[in-house]
Amino acid sequence: MAFFLASIELDPNRANKVVVIDDPVSSLDEHRSLTTVQEVRRLFNQVSQVVVLSHSKPFLCRVWESSAPTIRTALQVVREGAASTIAAWDVNSDSITENDRRHQALREYLANGGQNEREIAVAIRPCLEAFFRVACSEHFPPGTLLGRFRRVCNHRVATPQEILSQSDIDELRDIVDYANLFHHDTNPAWESEVINSTQLEGFVQRALDFAKRP
Repeated sequence: MAFFLASIELDPNRANKVVVIDDPVSSLDEHRSLTTVQEVRRLFNQVSQVVVLSHSKPFLCRVWESSAPTIRTALQVVREGAASTIAAWDVNSDSITENDRRHQALREYLANGGQNEREIAVAIRPCLEAFFRVACSEHFPPGTLLGRFRRVCNHRVATPQEILSQSDIDELRDIVDYANLFHHDTNPAWESEVINSTQLEGFVQRALDFAKRP
């Protein structure tokens, strides 16, 4: 790949060239993937056109974000029965993380209702987990359980190492107690747990309010 990029840079006719890059990150680590995005971006002002093909959506999303809106086009191969066709690709939609989708679903449920209420109930706990991974990253690394985190917070109340106040811990306990009803690891009957719409709406609001706290 480095040799290929160097050969383009040394080509005196590169301004007239169309460069096709086919799945350059299939065997690269994260650092080299980012470097590849940066090198592809440098080509934009050097050659006539750059065509990037890849199975890696995160890589393509980064390339997309690196290019000016007026010069870029995104296409994808879409299966149609036994054949396939080329169609427009909504990159922004695929750039949204799973947590973004959950958070959006909770907000839309409060605003409009109508969604699958069980899916909304299931989304409450992972939304809180994602919030704490950012807000309390030192104490809530990936894989941390909310119950264990709450116990640590309890032990540190009113100490110089306090993480959450007692009122926040109590509110978190109430929300998680409800959210746990809809997860298989905390309720064997989670799939048949009865959902009360008014109660669900209240806990969705409380979860979103909690995740706004400084």
